[in-house]
Amino acid sequence: MATALPKKNDLTQGAIWKKLILFALPLLGSSFIQQLYNTVDIFFVGNFAGDPNAMPAVGASSMVVSLLVGFFSGMAVGAGVVISQFYGQKNYRKLRMAIHTAMAIALLGGVVLTVVGFFLSPLLLRWMNTPPQIFDMAVSYIQIYFLSLLSLLVYNMGTGILRATGDARRPLVYLAVGGVLNIFFDYLFVAVFGWGVVGVASATLITQTVPAILVLLHLMREKKACRLRLSQIRIHGEMLRRIFRIGVPAGVQSIVITLSNMVVQYHINGFGPDAIAAFTAYFKVELLLYLPIVAFGQAVTTFTGQNIGAGDEKRVRKGVRVSILMGVAFTGAMSALVLCFGGPIFGFLDPDQTVIQYGQQILSITAPLYFLYVFLEVFSGAVRGRGNSSVPMLIVVANLCVLRIFLLAVLVPLWNTIGAVAVCYPITWLTTSCCLGIYYVYQTRRGKSVAQRSIPARRGHKLAAG
Repeated sequence: MATALPKKNDLTQGAIWKKLILFALPLLGSSFIQQLYNTVDIFFVGNFAGDPNAMPAVGASSMVVSLLVGFFSGMAVGAGVVISQFYGQKNYRKLRMAIHTAMAIALLGGVVLTVVGFFLSPLLLRWMNTPPQIFDMAVSYIQIYFLSLLSLLVYNMGTGILRATGDARRPLVYLAVGGVLNIFFDYLFVAVFGWGVVGVASATLITQTVPAILVLLHLMREKKACRLRLSQIRIHGEMLRRIFRIGVPAGVQSIVITLSNMVVQYHINGFGPDAIAAFTAYFKVELLLYLPIVAFGQAVTTFTGQNIGAGDEKRVRKGVRVSILMGVAFTGAMSALVLCFGGPIFGFLDPDQTVIQYGQQILSITAPLYFLYVFLEVFSGAVRGRGNSSVPMLIVVANLCVLRIFLLAVLVPLWNTIGAVAVCYPITWLTTSCCLGIYYVYQTRRGKSVAQRSIPARRGHKLAAG
């Protein structure tokens, strides 16, 4: 018999608001630390590299990383939903099969992505209209960065497994270790050795490996039902199909969004290095708003998956309402703070006055309407947690990609300022949230979800422990 699963990780029981907050807080902490890697890179190249083109080179490279990592991040989403449903259902045999299949996908994907990304990155940077003065540095940064992607994917999949089973604390601890090491090596390589963008990429290569190893070691010591055994890592056809059914649409969504962001980056690049630096800094300031919302969305996905597995539809609906209320309240407060202190924050990232001015202009357009993103993330997480990833993909692609590109094509020539780029964001947040909300209501009223049909809850039946 498998060891009983820990009750503290069970999201199918207890006060909903408390469970969601306790689960979302480590997710938020992990997200902040994960973003700290690139933010620290930007800080050191902006303040110690001694080359004004270093920071734009890092910013222009980030889109390429997102493009190639996106699909496999979708696989992690699919694996997390499948694992959370079997965890909620307490189907230990299929839980183990899903865990080992998920790790096989991460290992295979990491190898493929490293090779493909390394060789294609110069071509992608050319397609993005990367300015000639930063092109060589951008290529150097991103090619070294791609060497760390095997570790990154293994870590992401491993933490996806832990979070799907209700454990968000350990990934936070392991990532914090890597974050501290990244600061140390960034200082050593950039401030002391003077390696510039090569230094920050090398620091990331070294320090992303440590959390991946720690997660793997923890999974190998987990309780029997959730333990990872290296000898059993293989792809099980049934689990692969389940993960692909949810993960492929999520991965395609991520890729298409990144492609649309490359179109956005193309327009940003057209305004010159100062605009590139301003948007690069803005996307870091934006994390103060974005990451808490994403944490709520991730918590809702796992919460929904476990409760759908347990057959408790009423608890799912209540969890969505609670998440929206908490998310909107928090985002409103954070938006006010960011608007008040945006100038000093931008100055910390880049002391150039033009960059600070551009950054504050962008922030004044987006921050007051950022609460709209709460609805987008929570509705998307609730629908995906039920096992339906295709409809959110279509809605997000239609709004955040097609509509956003159309708006850029119309507004940028008409307005011809960076504000024309910034205003496209809140418009598409609104339309996406409305569409997802309508579909969520439809799916809820329809009754039986896709997940309930594919994984029937067997109340009162003793599931195989293996």
